Amino acid sequence: MDIVLSVFLLIVALPILAAAAIAIKIDSEGPVFFVQPRMGRGFKRFALIKLRTMRIRCDGAAYTLGADPRITYVGHWLRWSKVDELPQLWNVLRGEMSMVGPRPVIPQLAFEFVKAYIHLLEVRPGLTDPASMKYCREEELLALFPDPLLHFKAVITPDKLRISAAYLERATVWSDLGVLTRTAIALFPARLLPRYVGTLLFGRKENTDPF
Repeated sequence: MDIVLSVFLLIVALPILAAAAIAIKIDSEGPVFFVQPRMGRGFKRFALIKLRTMRIRCDGAAYTLGADPRITYVGHWLRWSKVDELPQLWNVLRGEMSMVGPRPVIPQLAFEFVKAYIHLLEVRPGLTDPASMKYCREEELLALFPDPLLHFKAVITPDKLRISAAYLERATVWSDLGVLTRTAIALFPARLLPRYVGTLLFGRKENTDPF
């Protein structure tokens, strides 16, 4: 399923990636792609590929928390739309990631929460999972707190780890397909979805926005 979906989605995404690449080059100096070490299955590191959303030669934390001044104008749109994540389909095709699984993190974070990641990294990290869906707009959420890093490590990361671990205990091919479907729908504003679709997928009667 990973191979078939990643090949199909890469073909579909090629025009989007081409347009994004042009926008990135026009907007700021630097390469189109951003490559960063992430922790993979069995604590084996791999090079995760994303579209570049930050200015080059800007020092800063390894984490992107809240309103980061390093993010370019085009980068804001790429991050909001999640288009910057599309190159990770190549990581899926290479066998370094899966379509569904706990999100790959930088090695420092994996070792900081090593007890949780010993279990989570028994599988390949993924493009999405229920924790990713809940915190789809994580940067906007962190911008609301005076100390984004503290909230990220004390609240959001432990909650993500709990959700991801719980999902792995019951994951099936069919549940993975459900997560992929819900993720695709969640990327669209809730007001564009028919009310009954939101209620069916997210179990809410009044608010179809899962976040």
